[in-house]
Amino acid sequence: MKLRVWGFAIANAMLLMLTVSSVVNAQAFRILDHGGSAAAQANAFTAQADDASALYYNPAGMTQLSGIQMYAGASFLNGGLDYTGPDGTTISGDFDGVVAYPPPSFMYITANLEDLGLTQLRGFTAGVGATSPFGTLTDFPDDGPFSTARTFASLPLIDIKPTLAYKVNDFLSLGLGADIYTFAGFLGEGQTELQSNVPGAGGTLTPAEINGSDTAAGFNVSLMYTPLRNSAGKPIANIGLVYRSQVTLQLDGEFLLAGSRVDGATTTLVLPQVFSGGIGVWPIRNEEKEWKLELDVDVTGWQSIKNLDVRLDSGATFASPRDWSNTTSIMLGTEYKMLQVDRLPDWEVALRGGYGNFTSPVPDQTFDPAVPDADSNLISVGAGFLCKGTGKFLGLFRCSGEGDGAFTRDAIGLDLSYQVFLFEPRTVRGNLNPTVDGRYKSIYHMGTFSFHVDF
Repeated sequence: MKLRVWGFAIANAMLLMLTVSSVVNAQAFRILDHGGSAAAQANAFTAQADDASALYYNPAGMTQLSGIQMYAGASFLNGGLDYTGPDGTTISGDFDGVVAYPPPSFMYITANLEDLGLTQLRGFTAGVGATSPFGTLTDFPDDGPFSTARTFASLPLIDIKPTLAYKVNDFLSLGLGADIYTFAGFLGEGQTELQSNVPGAGGTLTPAEINGSDTAAGFNVSLMYTPLRNSAGKPIANIGLVYRSQVTLQLDGEFLLAGSRVDGATTTLVLPQVFSGGIGVWPIRNEEKEWKLELDVDVTGWQSIKNLDVRLDSGATFASPRDWSNTTSIMLGTEYKMLQVDRLPDWEVALRGGYGNFTSPVPDQTFDPAVPDADSNLISVGAGFLCKGTGKFLGLFRCSGEGDGAFTRDAIGLDLSYQVFLFEPRTVRGNLNPTVDGRYKSIYHMGTFSFHVDF
């Protein structure tokens, strides 16, 4: 009997541990925000991809970048989940604090190899980046209607992205990169971790924890096609395509009760393949201003999440069916950039906005309260500031002309965005675990900033 209780707890723990980051948006446990400019445009950036975050959004776009470019930032998530049970019981969940910590972060560096003096590698741009593609935190009260499934969960998975792009001609660029998924000690606990309570005799609750980690690799291929340019050679129409491969993680760890090891535990998590496409046009693009409109479509193969069965070292297996379905997301984004500002002659200023629509891959039957996924709408706004020439960033130091050789600074930029995720209220009925049936409502706010230096 105890083994069955432990097995039920483990199965739920592993599910929560692996899918908790669905609270970020309606892309289940996938995080889409990996750059301040893109986030402000609802991540409709596949066809634009004209800063170093192209490493994520469309690596083929790196060929648009000159010299060396460094780019880093983070996203800060705030919000919560409200639950109402069939009997009127209400509880709320959050991210174990005001904002999810550690925040999803990103860092990139790109280098145009010809600009570095490697003339034999003309047309090639190399880059490496690190992002947080999955993971955040969630917490539910101990005395809630599903308190035995209550959890502190963390999935601090990072993606290391060595990437190479090649400009075939003025119309076509191609990209190829690796996605190395792993965990690191400086991010969270350096492993997937979940804490929950297991019911025992007499209604007692025993603290339980399960953890695990793995490293696995996939790949991405990308394309940027530019059929139209203006007289200055800048694109006025782009088409971007990206494919990210499926990746299988074998998460090996321990199952603990009251801090003591009970057994080893393993589950298989298959990260989905993703197809992304975007069309961007610039109705206005001249020496004074630019205006871009973009439509992106993203197809995610969530059918890879068929189950999250848990296997113990002792040989027992506990079934946890998921049966998720594929999803299609639509993102619209725009950017209006002022290249010459009378009162700020050494600055460029960009205003951005966007809208996204996302559908949930999670069916009612296998819905879990730690994966409060629902169809949602995203609204985003933001601004960008690029300092160059004799301008001074924050009034402290010159934005260009300093440094030596390839590291002579050309510009410094700051991008800011705000997003609100409006989840449609969801009523769950007929779940395999009847205690989670009820009504779920969520709204989340995310602020993203990025800082970049161009050499």
